[in-house]
Amino acid sequence: MDPAEIKHFIEAALLAAGRPLNVEQLQRLFDGRTAPEKSEVRQAITTLNEEYEGRGILISEVASGFRVQVRSGMADQLQKLWEERPPRYSRAMFETLALVAYRQPITRGEIEEIRGVSVSSNIVRTLLEREWVRIVGHRDVPGRPEMFGTTKFFLDYFGLKKLDDLPPLADLSDWESLRVQLNLPEVEDEAGSAAPESTDLPVLYPEIPAEEAEDSSDDSEAAAAETSVAPEDDIPELTPINSDSDEVEDDLVVSEWPDPAEIGS
Repeated sequence: MDPAEIKHFIEAALLAAGRPLNVEQLQRLFDGRTAPEKSEVRQAITTLNEEYEGRGILISEVASGFRVQVRSGMADQLQKLWEERPPRYSRAMFETLALVAYRQPITRGEIEEIRGVSVSSNIVRTLLEREWVRIVGHRDVPGRPEMFGTTKFFLDYFGLKKLDDLPPLADLSDWESLRVQLNLPEVEDEAGSAAPESTDLPVLYPEIPAEEAEDSSDDSEAAAAETSVAPEDDIPELTPINSDSDEVEDDLVVSEWPDPAEIGS
């Protein structure tokens, strides 16, 4: 089969697939009789990469095979093509992922022991849903805890061919270096970070110096006097009620109770 035809067919297949394809998968796309050898497939990919030199795309080999991807220098400018914002993850999640990648197989308890804090169930669930980690077995200890390891999808997502391609990491304090080398998104700080503890406890009844106490008592007495005594100008005048009748009724004075017998007669 003509090398130019092989090259053009592989290029079209990688663009149409939208996912990595390995050499065997590319071979199966050809007709049985005209399928090229593995060496011819790899040579066609090498030729395509040479032609892509100086352009905005390249063919990259990851764990699952070969894929056409945008060069990293143009990724930021092309973010406008995607309406949805890329998901943001916490530093705790990426630290957990880094421990799984560098110390696998590893249990949740071992991760917590290294980080010094508990691992949230949401972090483990997110990593499993993203297919970045998987359960590879159970530790032969009481309770048989699950052991976690990375997946091929993890390698594909971060543009790695194998775990040996991971950048060296001395410890978790070298996190920022790892983030830059793997081109990870900026992470969010932990929500609700603990505020520094205050050693000053509130006092319900603080002691007041004698001089301040006297001044405050004088002020309070003066304030009380001001509020208790109303100014004369503010006292309303009483208005007499005028009677409609001219006659003034005499006051009824009862000196003794009347005798009921006399009232009846």
